[in-house]
Order: sequence, then structure tokens, then C-alpha cells
Amino acid sequence: MTRLLTGIGALVFSTWVGAVDLPEVEVFKSPYCGCCSAWAEHMRSNGFTIRETNVNDVPATRNRLGMPERYSSCHTAKVGDYVIEGHVPAADIKRLLKERPKAVGLAAPGMPQGSPGMESQNPVAYDVMLVKSDGAAKVYAHHEPVKNEKPGK
Repeated sequence: MTRLLTGIGALVFSTWVGAVDLPEVEVFKSPYCGCCSAWAEHMRSNGFTIRETNVNDVPATRNRLGMPERYSSCHTAKVGDYVIEGHVPAADIKRLLKERPKAVGLAAPGMPQGSPGMESQNPVAYDVMLVKSDGAAKVYAHHEPVKNEKPGK
């Protein structure tokens, strides 16, 4: 019985540690962008600790962190060893952190309507790209439109 309880305790503890063991996300954004803060809130609600850093020049920050301009969006984030560009869903970032591919990071180029922080009555399908160090990218996740009952939330 003691062995069973010890095993259950270890399982619960490892699950708890895995849930808390997410790296901090530093979001570099314009102080005037509301959708960037909405994405940060999406990340918080998915277990990440967020630090929002307002910058006057998001493209310069993106460039400094190594994300090619062609994958640009309105904000850039640093999560562990990876750069996250734009409105990438938390589930994709958690997958990235679990799989640990060799890459610069993930990007949701532009500002896709219906992505986290860009909720809309007219969502669109969009791809999240895995961006490699040579600037090449491939589709990492495809997201179909999901109608939101509360646009702008």
C-alpha cells in the first residue's frame, strides 16, 4: 500500500512540476497595441508567466532576436531559447518546448483574425510556421477558424 501511495504521489508531483515548469515569456511590444496585451493574457491563462516590455521599435527587437522580418507581426516574444513572433497559440508553444526542435522559433505572420488576441467575428484559417536558423520555414501547426461568441475578448 505504501508503495502504491508513493507511486501516486510521485505521479501527482511530476504532473504539478511539469505544469509549473514553463519558462517566463518576455513580450516585446508597442505600448499602444491592445492585441499584444490580449495575447499575453491568453498566455497567462495557459500557465505562462508573462513580462511585457514596451519598446519603441519592435522590428529592431525582432531583428536582434533573430526572427526574419518576412515572418513579422505586431509583437515578438522570447520563451526559453526560442523566439515567438505574433499571435501563436499557447498550445503550439508548449508543443515546441516539449519537442525542442532546432529552430529560431515559431511565427504566426501578420495578424490572423481569430488567433489568440485577435478574436474576431470573421476568423480565418492560418498557419504557425517553424522558422529555422537559415530563415527557411515549414508549417508547424494549421488552425481552422473558430467562431468566437464574444468578439474582442
